[in-house]
Amino acid sequence: MEKTESLSAPLKRINVLDALRGFALLGVIMVHMLQYFSVYPARTEAIEPLFPSIDPMVEWLLDHVISGRFINIFAFLFGLSFFIQMDRAARKGIDFRQRFLWRMLLLFLIGMVGNAFFSGDIISIYAVFGTIMVLFQKAKNWLLLLLAGLLLIGTPRMLQIAHTSMTTELAMEDGNVVSAARETFAQGQEPSFWNTVRYNYTHRLAGKLDYQFGLIGRGYLTLALFLLGLVVGRIRFFENLGEHKRRNLRLFLGFALGGLVVNASIALLPAIDLRAILMGGGLGASAIDLLIMCLMDLELLLFSGAMALGFILLYQYRPLGKHLDILSPYGRMGLTNYELQGVIGCLLFNSWALGSIFGKFGPTELFVLGLLIYVLQVLFSKWWLKHFLYGPLEWLWRSGTYLKAQPFRRE
Repeated sequence: MEKTESLSAPLKRINVLDALRGFALLGVIMVHMLQYFSVYPARTEAIEPLFPSIDPMVEWLLDHVISGRFINIFAFLFGLSFFIQMDRAARKGIDFRQRFLWRMLLLFLIGMVGNAFFSGDIISIYAVFGTIMVLFQKAKNWLLLLLAGLLLIGTPRMLQIAHTSMTTELAMEDGNVVSAARETFAQGQEPSFWNTVRYNYTHRLAGKLDYQFGLIGRGYLTLALFLLGLVVGRIRFFENLGEHKRRNLRLFLGFALGGLVVNASIALLPAIDLRAILMGGGLGASAIDLLIMCLMDLELLLFSGAMALGFILLYQYRPLGKHLDILSPYGRMGLTNYELQGVIGCLLFNSWALGSIFGKFGPTELFVLGLLIYVLQVLFSKWWLKHFLYGPLEWLWRSGTYLKAQPFRRE
């Protein structure tokens, strides 16, 4: 027991990882803002856009630069953090697996509370995958890469299509879950916080699970990134990072070029009606359709890698790195900041709160508002960690992990 408790002491941070996590959460809040944090407010009249010439550019930025890419970095860092915790425990002769499973149960509960405010909260999904990661802790790298590869090429999607093709009725019901979850609940009847909570745990939770484990398969991509994070941790990629700038530059160029090649390949193939495929539960999806969906996932992965490496290169460039390091406190409080984003989104867009105001915002206004919230969170995180060792949720999670109140205030 004494050895296990010794791991609860604060560990030396890798600042670039904290800064990178903070950078990833910038993209996360921008996506969620432009999607109204999954509230999709009801409108009784058409809204005249305030910035009709800028809105298309913001929407293009969302689709081609932000969406699906920053969250990939966030997921990858979770897998890397799993390795770091297990590795540091092993160096101290501690078997941290049971404690980690308990830690994931607590994280799952935190995520489920977050789901009350934001139906797209993915922390509970991460907790489930974190539990699965324990099974792969000692697996060979080649096996981890093989499993990640099978997930990335859409193997679960292919199996689902093969299964749902047996019955049209079941496939159609499955395909309609996402669209049903996007419908606004009883906006004109009794909008209230408790109705939002109830709806988030019923209709919208079903929609989230379909998005994660249905034909879109976002969850399978996330698990693949967890596994890749574990492999990258094992090869000690982030140790002595400053001594490998040329390697990092070559990798950045490789990921960027690979993403461009995949994107060009998609452009050469026939366009697919993704919505029709989803609504039909995959019925009628051709081999070309499956190939394109696989390439779309691969494109996201490659561009996420390029963005992460690009950030690392800028961080290593001293004149810029000292400025980017302001994101480190934000990343250290990543759990608190992520959940706080969901609470803010709940208040901004639900009709029982401020939805009548912010629900009318167009893409440009939402983009600027998202940046403002992010900047305020960055400043708050910097101030908070000057006075405290951990973010509020990080402290609560850590104290629950060791069933003992951990040091909180800085001396």
